[in-house]
Amino acid sequence: MFDLEALRDEFPILSRTTYLNSCSLGALSKRGEARLRAFLDEWHTRGASAWYDCWLARLDDLRGRVARFLGAPTHTLALSPSTSVALATIAESLPVQGSRNRVVCSELDFPTLVYQWRVRPDVELVVLPSEDGVHVPLERYAEAVDERTLVLAASHVNFATGHVNDVASLASIAHAVGAFCLIDGYQAPGQIPVDLPATGVDAYTAGPLKWLCGGPGLAYLYVRAERIEALRPRITSWFASADPFAFDPATFRYRDDARRFEMGTPALATVHTALGGQELIDELGIEAIHARNRRLTDRLVEGLTDAGFTLTLPGPANRSAIVMVRHPAPAEAVRRLVERHIVVDHRPGHVRVSPHVYNTEDEIDRFVRALVEVGPTG
Repeated sequence: MFDLEALRDEFPILSRTTYLNSCSLGALSKRGEARLRAFLDEWHTRGASAWYDCWLARLDDLRGRVARFLGAPTHTLALSPSTSVALATIAESLPVQGSRNRVVCSELDFPTLVYQWRVRPDVELVVLPSEDGVHVPLERYAEAVDERTLVLAASHVNFATGHVNDVASLASIAHAVGAFCLIDGYQAPGQIPVDLPATGVDAYTAGPLKWLCGGPGLAYLYVRAERIEALRPRITSWFASADPFAFDPATFRYRDDARRFEMGTPALATVHTALGGQELIDELGIEAIHARNRRLTDRLVEGLTDAGFTLTLPGPANRSAIVMVRHPAPAEAVRRLVERHIVVDHRPGHVRVSPHVYNTEDEIDRFVRALVEVGPTG
């Protein structure tokens, strides 16, 4: 229940481009751009003095907004330069405990999630295969996770199939044997509802790059309150110190909240664009966003199927707004679509399409017609 025309006016790219690639990079809003300009003005006029009465408060503002959006207490959220850094911070907080050295992932996870453990010689890495190329059933995780498991690491939404995993069940599987549950959630917040405390996951990464329309250079790390004190990352920074402005190299004490996982001065430019994007998302409401994304995705799936394309697609109950279209020459198809001012993406063997709340039914239909015209249908 919102004014679609007014919403679309917030995103200049939509006036000249059919933009259907939000799972790679969300569109930049005028509000985000205005916050960025305000930051630049402060930098020009105030310089470093703006840290103390402007910029540190904006870091707190962003942590609080994102935490509320995820249903979590503010003290459980940290800012990080990227999901890679956030994942590495958690990985370096979890030393092997005797025979408990197994990490269970899947071949459908984004490689960064798997790489954290593949470079660890002290870890036995188990990468579960997908039988259908779309998802890994919960029972496969339950079979692989046992008393030797240190971490169950999985994605909330699989980046190359759009399948939404049941992260609450994954957390239960991990906790039943005393394992840690780490979720890469980068493709979820902003397109589907997320209530992190209700899931029971121990750590969860997200960020403004994609569906939250805030840009690159920043990520969010949630750590369940009960887990924070016991996690002591072996990589750290001055922002993680309980008293960072003491500048005391002789003493280090972790903060008592999730900021102990922060890795230095955040990218202030992205903090500002992320605040603009988050403000818009909050005003629209995630339930309204999710409902619209489902309508757009259903229309996209129906149009592509009617046009003769084959899709790599989860069932309706586990479907997100990421649609994978099988194609024999996906990179070439994406290039030719750009010539028609249509922006999508490609992954091996597929054209990847991701409508968001600001897209229209006409844009969905335009894309389907254009993909037919650039051919072949695969």
